[in-house]
Amino acid sequence: MNSNTLFNNIKKKKSFLCVGLDSDIEKIPAVLHREKDPVFRFNKEIIDATNEYAVAYKPNIAFYESRGANGWISLENTVDYIKSQYPDIFLIADAKRGDIGNTSKMYAKTFFEYLDFDAITVAPYMGEDSVSPFLEYPDKWVILLALTSNSGANDFQFSVDRQNKRLFENVLQRSLEWGSENNMMYVVGATKAEMLRDIRKIIPDHFLLVPGIGAQGGSLQEVTEYGINNKCGLIVNSSRGIIFADSSDKFAQKAGEKAKTIALEMSTIMFQNHLL
Repeated sequence: MNSNTLFNNIKKKKSFLCVGLDSDIEKIPAVLHREKDPVFRFNKEIIDATNEYAVAYKPNIAFYESRGANGWISLENTVDYIKSQYPDIFLIADAKRGDIGNTSKMYAKTFFEYLDFDAITVAPYMGEDSVSPFLEYPDKWVILLALTSNSGANDFQFSVDRQNKRLFENVLQRSLEWGSENNMMYVVGATKAEMLRDIRKIIPDHFLLVPGIGAQGGSLQEVTEYGINNKCGLIVNSSRGIIFADSSDKFAQKAGEKAKTIALEMSTIMFQNHLL
C-alpha cells in the first residue's frame, strides 16, 4: 500500500484510527474460552465491530509469540481474515525487530512475504544495515522507533550530543538517508505530543504512528495540533482503550462504540484542517 492509497482511505473513512490488537488471552471475555481459537475469535469480533472506523490494525506480536504455536496460529488467522474481508486496511506488525543484516532479512521475509503485513515496527539502534532489508520490499513500510511513550524513553532518547542534538533527532535525521516518506514512518508516542513540533521540522511529510492515546493518557487534540500535515500524516493508535472497553458478551459492541467516538473526533479535526 502506497502513501496515496493510505491517505485516500483516511479521507474515505474520515478517520486516521489504528486499533491495536494487543489481545491478551487472560483479558479476553471468559465466554470466548470455549472456542477452538479464542484469541482469533476475539480479534474477529473486534475487527467486524471497528473496521468502519479504523484505517489500520496493529497486532502486537508479543501477545501471540508468548503463546507459542497456538499464538502464531491466532496471528495467521487474524491476518488472513483482515486481508480477505477488509483488504483496504493497513496492517502493521508491531514486532520492533532490528538485528544484523542477514537476520533482519529473515524477519522481513517472515512479516512481508509469509504473513503479508503492510508495515513493521523496527528498532534503529543497530543502524542502517539492520533496517535496509525491510526497505527492499515495494509498497511495504518500515515504522522506525523515534520517540516512544514509555517512561524509560527518558533514559536514552533525550540524550544530547556535542551539537546539542537529542538522540531521537539524530535518529530522524540520519534515517532520512535510508528511506523516504513513501516507505518509512516513525513511532512518536502521544504522551510526548509537545515534541511533535520539533519532529515535524525534520520530517514534515512522513506519516507518524502515534500510540498512547486512551489508556496511556495521550491527548488526540495535542497530537493533531503539533503533528498533522496536509496529507494528515498521522495514524493514531488505541489498543486497550478500545479492545478491552468491556469484558461482557457485549465486548465487540462496546469496542465499536469506542472506536466510533474517536473516529468522530478525528473527522472533526480533519474538517478543521481542510482535509475533507
